[in-house]
Amino acid sequence: MPVSLLQDSSLLAVNVGSSSTRAVLFDVVEGQYRFIASGQARSTADAPFKDASIGVNQAILRLQTVTGKTFLDQDNQLITPMQSDGSGVDAFAATLSAGPVLRAIVVGLLSDVSLESARRLAETAYLQVVETFGLNDQRKSDEQIDAILRARPDVIILAGGTDGGASRSVQKILEAVGLACYLMPEEKRPPVLFAGNQSLTKSIKESLKSLTPSLHFSPNIRPSLDTEDLAPASRELAQVFAGIRKRQIPGVENLATWTGGHLLPTAYAEGRIVRFLSQMSGASRGILGVDIGTTAAVIAAGFNGKLTLGVYPQYGLGDNLPGLLRHTQLDDILRWLHLDIAPSVVRDYLYQVSLYPGTIPVTKEDHAIGYAISRQAIYLAMQAAKRNFPPEASFLRKDLLPLFEPILAGGGVLGDAPTPGQSLLLLLDALQPVGITSIILDQNNLLPLLGAAAEYNQLLPVQVLESGAFMSLGTVVSVISSAAHGTPVLRARLTYADGNDIRSEVKFGGLEIMPLGIGQTARLTLQPMHRSDIGNGPGRNAALQVVGGVLGVVIDARGRPLVLPEDPVRRRELFKKWLWSVGG
Repeated sequence: MPVSLLQDSSLLAVNVGSSSTRAVLFDVVEGQYRFIASGQARSTADAPFKDASIGVNQAILRLQTVTGKTFLDQDNQLITPMQSDGSGVDAFAATLSAGPVLRAIVVGLLSDVSLESARRLAETAYLQVVETFGLNDQRKSDEQIDAILRARPDVIILAGGTDGGASRSVQKILEAVGLACYLMPEEKRPPVLFAGNQSLTKSIKESLKSLTPSLHFSPNIRPSLDTEDLAPASRELAQVFAGIRKRQIPGVENLATWTGGHLLPTAYAEGRIVRFLSQMSGASRGILGVDIGTTAAVIAAGFNGKLTLGVYPQYGLGDNLPGLLRHTQLDDILRWLHLDIAPSVVRDYLYQVSLYPGTIPVTKEDHAIGYAISRQAIYLAMQAAKRNFPPEASFLRKDLLPLFEPILAGGGVLGDAPTPGQSLLLLLDALQPVGITSIILDQNNLLPLLGAAAEYNQLLPVQVLESGAFMSLGTVVSVISSAAHGTPVLRARLTYADGNDIRSEVKFGGLEIMPLGIGQTARLTLQPMHRSDIGNGPGRNAALQVVGGVLGVVIDARGRPLVLPEDPVRRRELFKKWLWSVGG
């Protein structure tokens, strides 16, 4: 286990992504942990460098320049613990998302039981399921073996059988896996994770240990037909991922050594902090974390300490971008544009950015296309993740999101937006939250690093989250209504601390801002009209204390789900109006 941080200890955390590498320093200021500074460099994990350590060293050196501190010695090795002259740090944490998407084979018994659970397990890491095998697979043994060899898997996930249940059926399916691994060149054999019937552990060790570079075991993800528990297997899969990256990418081994062997996948680390926050809150509403990057779109939802984590490389904004059109139509991207841009231009943009994922948008057309693609990618990821939310999620309607408080969002496209209003509108369009929630922007991409830092000190992430290192975009009231467009659906009154107030009658289809400064509090009174719902039930009023953000209090009365006009001219005019409303 990592060494626990003591009070007044400093921590250096690094995130290695596909397009950039960030180094962040956390330290104690006036008795509280704070985000001190960050340094950023282009990622060197991929071609032409193919050495993650180059980008890591450059990011740390830039952090040294900003802080005036020294973290690396003359051999570019980490100085730890902190020395008497002030150089070095007391602890180091790292997360990693760089590298190609890993190809996974999932093996189980029943398609709607263990195979489905194994698929959800695969979605907690940067994996693409390329082949599945179950009890109902009609292929002969030699055909199954050929399919495994053709799939060229980077990892194999084995599940199936409740604890103390079926064993003969599972062993029969595993025979094809063992034979296929035997036929592979030794250097191409994938690691294997077994998360099925625990009574089979000994026999699987005996049959597969010599046929895989590493064999991993976790508690059964489906210990009974009615119970699913992915958390232990997800932790083990995170270690499998880190082990593969050590072999694939030079420099990762050294990075893992600095962490004491606790290098974490970026998405897994973000999931950890979301689960941690949901445990602390104890609220009936969930906590939602959203990250859109070049490698993948990540959705992490915590409900009373239970995590649902979805990692979707197919919706990433990097070299997989052209593949987005395998999951959606070009028209679905075009509908988010507020400018009249030809479909061919949007298609060319997809391929161009996939070749140069670090490209910075220059023209207003590039910005518009980039945000349209991001909206659709987040929307698709959210719809995929929603299917896996547990029964305890507070759904108003099954076709909508459950209630969340707060929503934490990060990723380059959000943090680099020209205005906070554009980031907020992108999230409102893509996520379409319901009820009353605050939306917080992780503009410094700290969430995964805080998840990794929690390995050392659980106080650190809490204090950093409360320190103002994140940007509150404001409190959002999302109205569900079946009223006609232009019909008044909500009366809102915001009473300030000095007794003054402002009032607004919001019509269906409208998006309005009620000003409330960052950190200021006010009393918000809401009166739905025409049986509209703001999260308490149709027509039910609400009165609550709200805290201001960059955009104050936002009333989104455009409806849930958001229905856009079919006429492209009318649609673009609406988007321009909404952008103007949020200061975009």
